[in-house]
Formats: sequence, structure tokens, C-alpha cells
Amino acid sequence: MSGPLERLLASKEIAVCCGSGGVGKTTTAAAMGAMAASRLDGKVLVLTVDPARRLASALGLAQFGNTETQVGPEVLAAAGLAGRGELWVAMLDTKQSWDDLIRRHAPDDHTRDAILANSLYANLTSRFVQSHDYIAMERLHEIHTSGRYDLVVVDTPPSRNALDLLDAPGRMVEFFGSRLLRWLTVPYRSKIMTFASRPFTQIADRILGSQFLGDIAEFFTLLQTMEKGFVERAGEVSRLLADRRTTFVVVSTLEPAPAHEAAFFVQALAERHLSLGAVVLNKVLPPWLVDRDVAAAAELIAGRAVELAEGPLAGLGDPATTALVLAESAAALFNLALVAKREAEQRAELAGVSDIVVTVPQLPGDVHDLAGVAALGEQLWR
Repeated sequence: MSGPLERLLASKEIAVCCGSGGVGKTTTAAAMGAMAASRLDGKVLVLTVDPARRLASALGLAQFGNTETQVGPEVLAAAGLAGRGELWVAMLDTKQSWDDLIRRHAPDDHTRDAILANSLYANLTSRFVQSHDYIAMERLHEIHTSGRYDLVVVDTPPSRNALDLLDAPGRMVEFFGSRLLRWLTVPYRSKIMTFASRPFTQIADRILGSQFLGDIAEFFTLLQTMEKGFVERAGEVSRLLADRRTTFVVVSTLEPAPAHEAAFFVQALAERHLSLGAVVLNKVLPPWLVDRDVAAAAELIAGRAVELAEGPLAGLGDPATTALVLAESAAALFNLALVAKREAEQRAELAGVSDIVVTVPQLPGDVHDLAGVAALGEQLWR
């Protein structure tokens, strides 16, 4: 019988994984994609737009980039993920994606070459976070509209940065209608303004480098020739994110800070009218730790540590050392029981925000290869 997460992904075309740093978001995205390819027999792409480059490490693969790369069927089979589906992976290359976008949508060869050669363009597309956010959504739009994949799983940066991704299309529309863009392009379009501002331009050139303001004006003037396409695609991306074919999966642990961040992100999705499909809770302690008998046992061992060390456990070695180990072990068990109780309370709070809440236990060791991804996937699929 299929689990709730499996049924969710079977009905979607895009699944966006969000969450704070260090909660297993990237490995969860990889596991979701791997399991969907294996169990749903679809062609699945896991696309990471997180600059931290964790996806390759999680899959135990060599580095890959902007071009989608297939994980070999024999590699999947060796990890226990055999099936008729295909798993593909890609990592956003901001500069390459911008170059491809300009080449596809520039109105003519002259405009294309002028933008690509502009020094400001090179700096904006390689260094500015906002350019990364927008092109990530453009890349998702391009991949989805190509129809090459049945499901695209998106691994995003930590929560607050992920919100910048979601808001990027709207910011692009606002920018093309802003006074700032008109101000930036006036010196290039107006001879009067250029003459009047020449002293300022000359000073700026000496401080910032030759033709600095000219490059700014030229770049944004050229960019305006592509305004209609940018605005139209930004609208399409916004509609795609809100479409029933797209779902969001919030990943968290039950530690206070990540759980708070997860609740914040769930609220942010609701404010943007985006669909929360599931909450995945990683690294959860065993539920039996909440049992009152566990805390009682810890207290009993701590209270009788010396008696046990000198009596039934006397043959283990020095009684004083044994008693110390027993006391420390009992304290650790008691603390784990307290943490498990707090986790249960956090889980109860998060359980009310989504119809699907998947709990994943603490796995032995970090996930660093496809076999580990498969083990995590089995937990997600239950």
C-alpha cells in the first residue's frame, strides 16, 4: 500500500523542498526524487538551486552542473532503487543560466552580443544574490515547460533565502516598472542629460573605473528591449508556483529553532497562497523514550549506581569507575527522555499545519551516498 508522500508526489509535477539549514533538506529532496523514479517509474529531475553544492555529496556522485545529468540505472540498482524510472540531477549555474536566457530571448544578435559583453552584466550575473534568485525561477520554468520530466524536485536554500526565490518573479516585474530603471537608462538615451551630467560622470569614472556609468546605462537600456519577455515569464512562474501541479514540502527537525523556522515558513506559504503538501520531520528520537518508565528507570539507575557497581556488576572492574559510568549513562538517558518529550510537543504543534506529516527517525551516520539516500527514502515512503 502506498504512503501519503508517495500519493502526493504521484499527483504533482513540481515539489519544492524548503527548510532551515542543517535539517536534512537536501538529502530529503534527493530521497524524494530517487524514490519517485524507482517506485513511480517516472522521469524525475532533482534540481538544486542552493549554492552550497550539497546535492552531489548527498548522492555520492561527482560534481555536476547546469546541464541535467542522468544517474545511471546500474547505480540506482546497486543502491536498491531498481525500476523503470529515470533519475536526473542538476545544479543551477547562475552565470550559465543567465547566458542561456539571453541567447534564447534577445530580440536580435546585436543585442545578445552587447549584453553578454557588457562588464556590468558579468558582475551582476555572477555575484548578486538577486540575480541568482530570479534565474533559478526562470530555470525551473524552462525545465517544466520543456515537458522532459514527469516530476521536478527542487532543493532550495535555507528558509529565508527560499522566500527570496519565491518572491523573485514579482520583484522583476516591479523593477521593470520602477523609477530606478528609468533613471539608470536616461543618461544613455538623452544627449541633454549626458551633457549635463558629464562632470559627475567623469568623477565617477575616475573613482569607479572607466565607462562605469556608461556600462550601467547601456546594460539596462539593452535589458529593456527584453522587458516584455521578462514580465510575461515572471507572471508564468508566479502562476506555476501557485498551480495545483506544484506542492511545497517543508523539512525540519524537532529542535526548537528549526521547528520555529518551519512554522514561520508554513505561514509564509499561506500568505502567498502556495500549497503546502507535507511536512517532513527528520532525525526524530524513538517514541518509546517518552514513556514514563524510561525516566523512572534512569532515576532508579542513578540512585542505585554505587549499589549496582559493588553488587551485581562488581565483576566489571573498579566499582567507583562502574558507578560513575552508570550515573552518567542514567543522566544521558534521562536527558534524552526530556528531549523526546519536547519533540513530541513540537510534533503535535506542527501536525496541525499539514494533512501529511512524515516522521523520519535518526539514521546511523550521515547520508553521503545513494544507498543512504535510498534508506532515507524508505523511511519517507512508509
